[in-house]
Amino acid sequence: MKGIFALLLMTVAGWIGWWLGEFVGITTAVVLSMIASGAGLWAAGWIHREYME
Repeated sequence: MKGIFALLLMTVAGWIGWWLGEFVGITTAVVLSMIASGAGLWAAGWIHREYME
């Protein structure tokens, strides 16, 4: 369950990062998407640890 939750949160966060970076350019979109995906992975782990165990 943790893996599915992490994948879902990473996907959503990466999409938001891409959408925000797209206004500036393709390189910014890629970088923001990677950063947001990492933040989504961290947030999924934190949420799972705090609320789902």
